[in-house]
Amino acid sequence: MNPSIIVPRTVSRRRLLSRVSCCTLIRHRSTTRPLCEEDDEKISRSRITRNPSSSPVYVAATRQHVGKTSTSLALLSGLQKRFDRVGFMKPVGQQSLTVEEDGKMVNADKDAVLVKHHFKLGHLKYKDISPVLIPKGYTRNYLDGKIRLEDQEALVNNAYKAISGTSEIVLCEGTGHCAVGSIVHASNAQVAKWLDAKMILVANGGLGNTFDELELNKVLCDKEGVDICGVIINKVQPEKLEQTRHYITKALDLHWGGVPLLGCVPDRPFLGHPALSDLERLFQTKLITGEEHRLRHYTVKDVKIVATSLQVFLHTLRTDPSRSLYVCHASRNDILLGFLLDHPLRKKNKKLNECALVVTGTDEYPLSEQVLDIIHGMNDSESAPPVLLAPFPTNEVMDRIHHYTPKLNFEDASRATTAVNHYEPHIDFDMLLDRTGHSVKADHDP
Repeated sequence: MNPSIIVPRTVSRRRLLSRVSCCTLIRHRSTTRPLCEEDDEKISRSRITRNPSSSPVYVAATRQHVGKTSTSLALLSGLQKRFDRVGFMKPVGQQSLTVEEDGKMVNADKDAVLVKHHFKLGHLKYKDISPVLIPKGYTRNYLDGKIRLEDQEALVNNAYKAISGTSEIVLCEGTGHCAVGSIVHASNAQVAKWLDAKMILVANGGLGNTFDELELNKVLCDKEGVDICGVIINKVQPEKLEQTRHYITKALDLHWGGVPLLGCVPDRPFLGHPALSDLERLFQTKLITGEEHRLRHYTVKDVKIVATSLQVFLHTLRTDPSRSLYVCHASRNDILLGFLLDHPLRKKNKKLNECALVVTGTDEYPLSEQVLDIIHGMNDSESAPPVLLAPFPTNEVMDRIHHYTPKLNFEDASRATTAVNHYEPHIDFDMLLDRTGHSVKADHDP
């Protein structure tokens, strides 16, 4: 049974959002775990019991935005092709969702929700997948002695015992780089030590700066006595893939001895393109029309400020085949009305029907009653294009969009599947399993 997710919604006092309740219950849709057909022919699952001397695999980043969660998804997908039951846990989480499980509402890390849902890990419980959460005020409570180190460690270890008892191999995803959580004695390096895990370090593509970041994180692992089983380099410029693989391997051999390069993944720009649902989270608002298009993605180069006359704007809408995200100020009622009323004329042509509009400054310049009436009418007929209200000045909205890095989430199954299919073929699973003490005996085909 799929869990239910409570997703907070912003409630406005205006008539525009009067129909939106303060929270909406969203039921998961069933998804299929992505599989690679070629791998299906080559790889067999195992019917083995977990080797007591094997180690869990712990994934940590060298800094923010290096693709740690994408890497974890790909690792779990590959492991599911090699083992009948794969365990997963996010030992320490920061951002959580409220989920329903076994008739009760529990809090779980957002990445734990994504992984459990996407890979259908029905043999695992959220209390074990996400044993420690660090909400607002947690750090102060820890420093005040209200939360004890021993309790944190016990929660993580007990959760791991429960998961490993029903799994042949366990993958752990850390939170950020190796030092995150240090102030509460629960950094990735410290938690990996509690679990006697083998660490995979994930870094962005490059050479000098990349290795510098790897070295900084290795220091913490060395301090805690955590063995690094390998390195994965992400977001490598495709034309420099072989060069990066060659020189990072040489650098690891020179400085780290036997630590291997487990993967070198070329950049995939789509994974960094925000969907409209991402912009809803960014601006803490909701689409006022076109909600069915929430998972439509846009690139930064698709973002265009409307600073022309209505006539020129409408001509652009009808002749520009690109998927564009237009931005205009709330004082431009003519642009908003033109965008809404011209939509039926563009609806027959799919390519000309994929644009969206972000209206800025809506707190200072509320929409007119005329516009609200049209919006309500279009919502009733389910023929409205996507429009998002952003209660910030235009320059701030543009700056936020340009500097925003979207994250994987349980709603956007397309992005998660794309990440798995892109990352997985570039990871050396045989070397990973050998480094962590797992042996796979192919007994039967999937």
